[in-house]
Amino acid sequence: MLKTKLLLLLLCVTFVTAAQVDSTAKKDTTIIDDAKDGVLDNIPTVSLDENDLGDGGNQNISSLLTAGRDPFYSAASFNFSAVRFRIRGYDNDLFSTYMNGIPMDNLDNGFTPFGLWGGLNDVMRNRDVSWGLRNNTFTFGDIGGNTNIDSRASKQRAQTSISYAASNRNYNNRIMLTHSTGISKKGWAFSLSGSRRWAGEGYVPGTYYDGWGYFAAVDKRINQKHLLSLTAFGAPTENGRQGAAVQEMLDLAGTNYYNPNWGYQNGRKRNASIGKTHQPVLILTHDYRINNKTTLTTAAGYSFGNRSVTAFDWYNAADPRPDYYRYLPSYTSTWASSTDPSQGQQLYDLMKNDISYRQINWQNLYNVNRASYATIADANGIPGNNVSGLRSRYIIEERVINTTRFNVNSVLNTKFSDFIDFTAGASYQQQNNHYYKKVDDLLGGQFYVNVNQFAERDYPVDNAANQYDLDQPNRILYKGDRFGYDYNINVSRVAGWAQGLFRFSKVDFFLAGNLSYTQFHRDGNTRNGLFPDNSKGKGTVNTFTDYAVKGGVTYKIDGRNYVFINGAYQTRAPYFENVYISPRTRNSQQDNVKSEIIQTMEGGYLMNAPKFKIRLSGYYTRFQDGLDVMSFYHDEKQNFVNYAINGIDKLHFGGEFGIEAKLSSTLTVNAAAALGRYYYDSKQNATVTVDNSASVLGRQLIYAENFRLPSTPMEAYSLGLNYRSPKFWFISLTGNYFDKSYLSMNPLRRTWDALQFVEQKSDAWNEIFNQTKFDAQYTLDFFGGYSWKLPKDFEVNKKPTYLVFNVGVNNILNSQDIVTGGFEQLRYAAQLSSTDPVQVGKFPPKLYYAYGVNFFASMTLRF
Repeated sequence: MLKTKLLLLLLCVTFVTAAQVDSTAKKDTTIIDDAKDGVLDNIPTVSLDENDLGDGGNQNISSLLTAGRDPFYSAASFNFSAVRFRIRGYDNDLFSTYMNGIPMDNLDNGFTPFGLWGGLNDVMRNRDVSWGLRNNTFTFGDIGGNTNIDSRASKQRAQTSISYAASNRNYNNRIMLTHSTGISKKGWAFSLSGSRRWAGEGYVPGTYYDGWGYFAAVDKRINQKHLLSLTAFGAPTENGRQGAAVQEMLDLAGTNYYNPNWGYQNGRKRNASIGKTHQPVLILTHDYRINNKTTLTTAAGYSFGNRSVTAFDWYNAADPRPDYYRYLPSYTSTWASSTDPSQGQQLYDLMKNDISYRQINWQNLYNVNRASYATIADANGIPGNNVSGLRSRYIIEERVINTTRFNVNSVLNTKFSDFIDFTAGASYQQQNNHYYKKVDDLLGGQFYVNVNQFAERDYPVDNAANQYDLDQPNRILYKGDRFGYDYNINVSRVAGWAQGLFRFSKVDFFLAGNLSYTQFHRDGNTRNGLFPDNSKGKGTVNTFTDYAVKGGVTYKIDGRNYVFINGAYQTRAPYFENVYISPRTRNSQQDNVKSEIIQTMEGGYLMNAPKFKIRLSGYYTRFQDGLDVMSFYHDEKQNFVNYAINGIDKLHFGGEFGIEAKLSSTLTVNAAAALGRYYYDSKQNATVTVDNSASVLGRQLIYAENFRLPSTPMEAYSLGLNYRSPKFWFISLTGNYFDKSYLSMNPLRRTWDALQFVEQKSDAWNEIFNQTKFDAQYTLDFFGGYSWKLPKDFEVNKKPTYLVFNVGVNNILNSQDIVTGGFEQLRYAAQLSSTDPVQVGKFPPKLYYAYGVNFFASMTLRF
């Protein structure tokens, strides 16, 4: 009974602090439910030691790795999520995720695809997390943090769980059913889980959600030395997407949640941007306990499937997007060749008062297609094969990425003595991405044609240049047919690493090293008419040999106070998407492709006492020689332009503070602060090309030095008060404050070409050159929960039954002006002479806003 009460109390604590906690007996974090799907998926599992459960510890000073919850990272993982806060300003590719011994991060961009196990929260709770540069037992690690999810059947709590949740966020409803047997006397363990999340319309108008999740795992303990585990899961999901919008359209709509992606069709909302994903994952893991001091874990994983998004494509027709800049009242009043303020006002009034003018006009698209009769000569490359009918001017295309991935990873952990731990690992990863488009909907037409309208305009007498596929010219397209681009990217990586951890009475230190080899290349599947000799077949094979070293020292003042310092130096291969200039059309890539250099240090003080937990730390990180490629439609070139950028240096430094103070046995105060500065630290070099030509249009110097890195607050503060009743219920109220968040900048506006006709430091200069800072913002959040042990009449197989309620209400002050991110449009009309007007306002930035008051409430029956 005492253990049950203790367990329930711990469950309540973990929900409030948003950190998954395991007791010395069994792991159970099942009172935690996602307050926002994809947010709590990043929350760590950390360990309780004697200081959390009792009154003081023992004679041996415990190491920092088991020093309990971290009050700063608990707040950063949950309280700061509403504004897309990034720890230390790092991008997602600087945090790695493993599952059952397999690296889950994509090789194409380094991001963790959390959506692959969306809705499977019940079986993804057992986690081991190391933040920053700390050593760990499963990988050398990224500099931001490393998470290992253990979803094997034998690691799941033996129970059945049925839950329902309601929300007003991306989805409105969620149901989950999970059953796990635990490991039997014969060594078998099974676990099954399934879920569905759905909404006819989410928080943002025109969006919807339909996501399923399935999970199956089986373990077999062969003997005391061997454990085999097989896990399979997937999460087929479809959702109508939100689009960023300019402030003018938000004001016309009267809401910051205006969504340009939808319009009415036959009285129902239809979204043109539909995201779909389904990439099942299989993982086979073997645990080999060589002896009491040595274990070897080997795992192999395979995943496959598609992720895609739909969008408009059109041929020789007006832009169908309702927020196209030429359709805005400001364009008619200010930027049109013959401006007319009165017409601009009339258009403003019309769009303000009639929603049909602000959204997609589906009926008009169908009308155009049904009136577009055409004859295509020599269709499909067959002389004399003339095809007549309704040629669609507008279609919905589906942009598909088909991914197959195989990886194998093996990690050895051993103790050389009571003072020395040694860990080593090796891995091989291979990923193939197939990129292509296909026709999703002809919108009332009978066929589409696989030709490049921009090439037709630029090369009107060249019958080959306009062909996306020279081997099948004038190909007639029907629903489901591929068209446009079609290519593969193949990436492989081999890595090996080793780590030594040395523990003594007052000092711990570790050293680790990593060596990796990365290779990637492009394979074109079609011969593009503009680049017949550089589009089909295998492109340049890029190879990179990289290394990394890190180390750290922890001084243990006593069993509750620690001082640490860690540092790392590494090189990292670029991602292919930052190397190829225009992979849609050809094999060309940036010049001087090389690995990025990362140097970083962190240090701080930690206290882990029964009534106080404190973290005070600082960090300094420098990135050098980064690459990027940007593609966009250029007004002057009247074509898609590619900016291949190199020499990108960045600097991140700052401090972190977190405290958890128990004012009484039931009342706790939590506070956290992140104060950082993230800058571009170099002038960057850009090579400019267009999709319709292999020639270099120019080379530009981008004056990006000292511009801020965008779309995350550099300052974030949190203060919370939590009450935990001995009767197994809790409430908490948390206030958060955010500042120093900046708009993502357009590099074209920071070049000589953009500024040469503007007086330096003038108002016009500042309007073009300066970076926009978002206003400071704050939120107030409430959380509560109750765990009820039902009477004995409800026991199942003599096991108690619990009914758990949780509710979270975020942004209870309903602030709807919190900008969470945005970007200056890359489309920009530079001045061509000193008499030209400054045209920054012609293509204003597009923005995203945080939700107003929103909630997540769940009820779970567990037995």
